[in-house]
Amino acid sequence: MKDLIFSVFPSENFVDLGLYQFGWERCKPAHSFGPAARNHYLFHYIMSGTGRLMTTDENGQTQSFSIKSRQGFMIFPNQITTYIADKDLPWEYVWVEFDGLRVKSILDACGFSPNHPVYHAKSKDLREEMMNEMIYITQNQNSSPIHLIGHLYLFLDYLARSTASAPLSSGSSLRDFYIHEALNYIEHNFQNDITVEDIADVCGLNRSYFGKIFKNAVGKTPQEFLLSYRMLKATELLKLTRLSIRDVSNAVGYANPLHFSRAFRNIYGIPPRDWRNQNQIFLPDPLSDWSDAGYDV
Repeated sequence: MKDLIFSVFPSENFVDLGLYQFGWERCKPAHSFGPAARNHYLFHYIMSGTGRLMTTDENGQTQSFSIKSRQGFMIFPNQITTYIADKDLPWEYVWVEFDGLRVKSILDACGFSPNHPVYHAKSKDLREEMMNEMIYITQNQNSSPIHLIGHLYLFLDYLARSTASAPLSSGSSLRDFYIHEALNYIEHNFQNDITVEDIADVCGLNRSYFGKIFKNAVGKTPQEFLLSYRMLKATELLKLTRLSIRDVSNAVGYANPLHFSRAFRNIYGIPPRDWRNQNQIFLPDPLSDWSDAGYDV
């Protein structure tokens, strides 16, 4: 029987909650990973064994935690971490890497932070349900993306209810209204030359206060979110259409293709043309289809 299952999620087009990779491993004695930083949230649940997590806190200082069976640990975006399985009783764990608009507020309610990354469940039953959802995702990697995202929502629900240090709101708040209005405006206007001031004006707020509540709710500044949203839409167009790089640039709000290419490279590490060559789904030329069918074009 193999000791590792690892899968990468096939879709990036979920904004509220996205899944990036997941897996299970029965570690060798003293197996280690890091030091490394992740781009998204990464949660490990320890099914058996023990080990140690070394991670930077909110002040950039390295903290060390001993973590054992039925506990877990949360790694935050851009946090430098190293984790090592015990040499005598090594870990067996399951993990999921995820991100999205709703994640930060959920983890805040659970009491997770770079200073407090260790998972301590308050309910055995909910802890077991959470673990079962993680195992289900790992064992059903060939299911549809929507199906797996549904089970990721269930995982987060059990995670939150098993450990929440503050009540999870069941209703709407004024802040939620502002964030909804901002996201709706971005979704319908990202292709235009909009600014953070424009988004704040739609909400009837000054830029400073709007930026603060947006960052607290989403985990990114409005400018960072607008950039990432535009780049996500750009990858859809690069993957699924034959539009030129200039047309893709215009379609996501960049009048200057050079500015677009620079921003794209900063996010994905390669120019948009190279990204397309690696990821484009072949689409037949509609004109050639008509010609093959015997029609004059």
